[in-house]
This record gives sequence, structure tokens and C-alpha cells, in this order.
Amino acid sequence: MNKVISKTLNLKNLDLKPFVVLNNDKIYPEYEINISDKVIILKHSGDYIDTIYLTLCDSDITCKRVFENNSGSVLKINELGIKLSGIDFEKDPKDDYFYHNENPRIYERMTFPVDYDRVAFEAPCSEFDETAGNRWADPGVICDRVGVSPYQPFPAILLSNYKTNIGLVHGTLSQDVFYHNYLFCHKDGKITFNILSSFKSLDYLEASPNRVLTDEWFLGTTENADDIEKIFEGYCKYLRKKLPASYGSTSINRDNMVWGSWNDGIFRSVTEDIMLEEAEFLSKNFPTVKWMQLDDGYAKYACDNKIAFGLGMVYEGEDGVDHDGFPNGLRYMTDKIRETGIRPAIWIGGLCPHGTKIYKEHPEWFIDYSLRIKGTSPLDVSQEEVRRYMTNAISVLCEKYGFDGVKHDFWSYAFEDSHDQFKNKDKSGYEYRKWWLKEMRSVISADGYFQTGCDIVMGNPFLGEYFTNYRYGIDIGCGNWDYVKTNFLWGAACFATHTGDLFVPNSDSVGMFPGLSETEAMFAINYCLVTHSMVEISGRLSKATDKNRLKILKKAVCNPNNGQDVYFIGYDYRKREYSVPEIMYFKTPHFSKIENSEFLPVRTVGLFNVSDEEKTLSFSVTDLGLEKDNYILTNVWTGEQLEAYDRFSFNVKPHASMLLAVSKKKKYQIFDANARINDVKLSENELFVEFDYKTNDVELKLSEKVKNVLFNGAEIPWTYTNNQLNFDLPDKGIVKIIF
Repeated sequence: MNKVISKTLNLKNLDLKPFVVLNNDKIYPEYEINISDKVIILKHSGDYIDTIYLTLCDSDITCKRVFENNSGSVLKINELGIKLSGIDFEKDPKDDYFYHNENPRIYERMTFPVDYDRVAFEAPCSEFDETAGNRWADPGVICDRVGVSPYQPFPAILLSNYKTNIGLVHGTLSQDVFYHNYLFCHKDGKITFNILSSFKSLDYLEASPNRVLTDEWFLGTTENADDIEKIFEGYCKYLRKKLPASYGSTSINRDNMVWGSWNDGIFRSVTEDIMLEEAEFLSKNFPTVKWMQLDDGYAKYACDNKIAFGLGMVYEGEDGVDHDGFPNGLRYMTDKIRETGIRPAIWIGGLCPHGTKIYKEHPEWFIDYSLRIKGTSPLDVSQEEVRRYMTNAISVLCEKYGFDGVKHDFWSYAFEDSHDQFKNKDKSGYEYRKWWLKEMRSVISADGYFQTGCDIVMGNPFLGEYFTNYRYGIDIGCGNWDYVKTNFLWGAACFATHTGDLFVPNSDSVGMFPGLSETEAMFAINYCLVTHSMVEISGRLSKATDKNRLKILKKAVCNPNNGQDVYFIGYDYRKREYSVPEIMYFKTPHFSKIENSEFLPVRTVGLFNVSDEEKTLSFSVTDLGLEKDNYILTNVWTGEQLEAYDRFSFNVKPHASMLLAVSKKKKYQIFDANARINDVKLSENELFVEFDYKTNDVELKLSEKVKNVLFNGAEIPWTYTNNQLNFDLPDKGIVKIIF
């Protein structure tokens, strides 16, 4: 068997041994082995039946493991495991390393040597640490096991060596019951790799007689271990069979944006008046903003100032609503928002401070979570009475108060923590996670959005079966450059997986960014735009005095296309210190979804200098996947243009960025626009441009002089100055530009 496995994975002398941990006792059972036509079956029968099906492909293996309690009594199962020994990349073992995308979340670096002691590693201070620290790890999160953090990471790991492109990848194919975590070390210069199938929120699962537990995973080799974007390609091929494109590919958060009340100085000072004023303004000025999210600040507690924990204010009833800020109640507000053409959504928090009414009256409903958070606890979902309260709470918010979408913040602690938490041990955290997300989805509108909050999600695509978007970063709307910089690193790990159609990434909100310099604010806007993670917008935009920033925001959000693939140029994720991709691009204009149009930009490129020194950043057309030819580069924000053939270089100031549209040097080009274009066709000297929505002050940068402009066959007012065409769009439709 081991020879067959070694040959399949193109690695020498591997040894695979399954084990079971019952009552904290690790057991290596005897298995019957049957090898037949690309399938290896291992089976043990006794007090339990453990059957392992290994299906072999070209250079990978998929596993389905079925564990059945055959004992007639309850079994206490700690975990299942596979011990894989003899992994040798035929290079200096000191250069063996691992990559897991919880690494940047906790330690602010991508890779670690296999034998590195991460548990002992401490950041020297709480400031940003260029050599990497663990300041983003909450208490109780650092662990010698990889993948146990509560940050919901992309569920795969790479083992490789810094001197080779060969690597071994393991990835999860089911999260119905188990989660996977890892231990590894060197023995005689070779890696011993323990693949552990454990239970969230439990130290053991009480499996009743005849209970069947199923686990599925992938194991394969890659020849692209040096390329963070290609590491998990083989794994994702199988993953997509289990998780076809879901909410991430719909228009819910892909084409449309959410205005949220939290950022840009509003925070808990939100009121009914603010919500309705912004709804009116957004409906007239920001056509891609289709949602308004009432964030924290609508609830009234005696112990805390307007904190809507405990799943909103449902436990307190109408007495829990802040009637000073919302004198007409929440249903009145949601109805009024709908009248503007925008849909209402609400923020809820899953944690409960110990001074709240729900905690005081039912302390037995809660988990002791003092290992991470003092004075606050999550609900214990293993209790039936708690689950009844939870389902009632979400029903009241969505059905009684009329909210169509939900941002679920501070939600995951009961489901994703790897410590022993539940009072009842008959189901794992992932089983209850699936129950809760199904309950949520059953009351949220079918086309409503469902957004994750804390714990911060690091791209786990299995959540995309229910959620539409995930917050992978910390709040940047308050104007903190350090947070922008941190999000850049965390985002790189998420975007590199190219799974945005499964689960849309959300970089937090763009807005006026009080606290950031103009350069840093543009960095954040360009970053959200290039990475297609611009789900949210914020601030008192109706009261903004900076009209230029409003103009920039309107252009930046004209075509979100959140979840669209972004590609890195020249990024070495294997550096031993903080490192981020400085050049990124995508394969369409920023204002259209059309690829390879003869009349629109064929690439959009973002340049980013996160450092404190000026840098020269360069790229070639072949880096962009284009053939050598004559191209025009247009600076999206200044309108400046550069003609070049092969390589382009730009000086980028500290904390600065650039956004460039790359167009072919041909006639009838639309170099840039500030409204979404759905289609472009040419007939002789007439360009037919289909726009997606009504909007004012449309700007098109063109290659040819304009003679006349028609909208749906009728003349409209227009101006043309310095290669820029301006007009108002009275509705969705087709603009004919005559040259």
C-alpha cells in the first residue's frame, strides 16, 4: 500500500498509518487492506468499524473515512488521525517549511520552518512588527497545532522546502462534523506529518450506538510551491465538486454594495434620521449601493451603551430598542428605507456581556469564554432551550422588523473555537454551525445578504454555502494606516485562493477615511477596488464637504464585481519577513465585466507601496498575460497617459498607490469611465455603449473626437473637452457615440 501511495504522490518511501483516539488513548488498529483499480480500502472491525477509502489519481489522493460505533454503548471519541512518515523533499531539511493561511492572521508572516516553535514566539511589543509577531492572536489561540485557530482559515496546508517548487498539500473536503489540524516534525531528516480530524468546541464527542461519522480530505503534490496563487489549484479542483459556486457568484454582494452605519465617525451614534437621510442620498447618487445596514447602536441596555449583543435586542423586546434614536421603531425605519429603492439590513452580535438582562436571567445558557474574553460569553448552542431562543430572535428581526439582510458579528465563538466548550457533547461545533446557518438562511430573504463578522474569517469557502461575504480584516474606516497595512497582508492570503465566486471577500468599508492622509485614503480605495473586495461603503456622505472625494468614491464603486479574480506580479510569499504583493491586476476594466474587448481596457493594474520609502515598481505586458504590442496606459485618477510597448516603470511614494488601465493602441477606445458598461459594439464610425443604470455626470475618456451622442435613439445634452465626453444618463440603456 505504501509503495502505491508513494508512487502516486511522487515522493519516496512514505509510510501511512491511521489511528483513532478514544478516551484520550491513541490506538493504531489493525486494518485489512484491499487494493483494487485505483482504490485502496482499509477496514478495521471491532467495537467500532473504521473504513478508509483512498482513491488514487495522477498525483493526488482523495480520502473518505467512515467511522461507525458498533459497540452497543456510547463511545468517547477525541479524534481520528493519519500519520504520514518519511516526507523528503531531497533538500536541506532546515529549509523545510509550511504555509497555512492562519499564519498571517496570527503571526503576520506567511511561512515558518517546520521545526519553528511558534508557541514560544512572542512579538516584542504591540506595535506593527516587521519581523512578525503574534499580536493579532487573542489569548488562548496560540497552539503547537496548525489550523486550530478560531479564525476560520482556508482549510488547506502546504509542506515544502524553500529550495524547491515541489510541495505536499492537504485540504478539507467536508466540514459536516470534523475539522483538520496538523502536527509535524523532523525525524532522521524527514518530515512526520500528523493529519488530525478533530471536533470544534469539544474535547471528545459522545457517539451513540450506530452513530456514523464521515470525514473527507485531499492529499496531493504540487510543482508550484513557490507560487502562492497556484499552491492549492489541485485541491480546489476537488473542492469545487463539493462546493459549486454559490452566493459568491450572485449579484447580492458581487454587483451591489452595502452602506453601513458603523464607520467614518458614526459608530453607535446612529439614528433613524441618519439612516433615512443617507438612504435618500444614496438612492440618487450611488446606483450600485442597494443595501443599508443598521449597525450597532439601535439597542438600549442598562449595563452597556447601545450594544446590540445577544442577537440584537429581541430578548428585551421593544424595551430594548433605543427609542430616543429610533422614535418610530425599527419597522417604520425599514419600510421608509424600502421606499427609496434601497433594502434594509441589520447588525447583530452573538456575544453577551455579563451585565445584560439575558445573561443575568439565564447564566446557564452561556459558555465560559474567559480564556479569550473577560466579562462576555457566547450562547451554548448545545442546549435546546438556547437554540429555541436563537431561532425566535432571528425570526423577529427579519419577519417582524423587516430586515432583508444580516451582518452577523461576534458569531463564531461557539462554533469555531477548538477548546472544550459545550455542555452537551453529542454534536460537534461544525454540526451546530450548520444548524444555525441553515436557520438564519431560512428567514433571510432568498436574495438577501448574510455577512460574517468577528471572529475574522480567513477565507474558509465552506461558509459560502450560507454566507454571501466575509470580513477578513479589521476595521479600516476609522482611518488607521496600521490596520490598512495589516489587511493588505491578510487579504493576500485570501485572494490567492481564487475562490471569490464561492465566498465574496470584504475588506471593510470605503468612505471619507477620517484619520488617513489623502495618499493613504487613496491607497485603501485602490486596494479595495483592485482586489474586488469593495462590499461596503460608509459615512455621512450626504453631509460630506469634500466633493472631490465623493466623485472618487462614485467612480470607485461604479462596478464593484466583488469576488473577481485578482492576480499578483512578482510576489514571493516565501520571504522570511512581512511581505505583500506590490503589483496586482485583473483582466477587465474597473468599470466593466467584459474581458478582451476591442474597445475597452484589457487589464487594470494596481501598484502599492506599503513601505515608508519611495519605490520603483515595474512590470511587463507579458506579466499581465498579454502579447507584446503597443499599449496605452491611463492613470484612472489623473487621466495621464503613457504609450509603451513592453515594460513600464513607475516611482511610487511611501504609502501611495496607482491605478492604471491598460488599453490596446487602436481606434475607438474607451480608456476610462465612471459608470458600469455592460456591452460595447462598433458599426462603422458609431460606438454603441450599453450602460447598466441611471446616473448623472458620466465621464468617458475616448481616443477619438465625438460628433454627436444619442441615448436610446434620442439626442441628449453632452460636452466633449480634452478627449473626455460628459453627459447624464436618464436611465439604463444604450448610448450611441458618433465619431
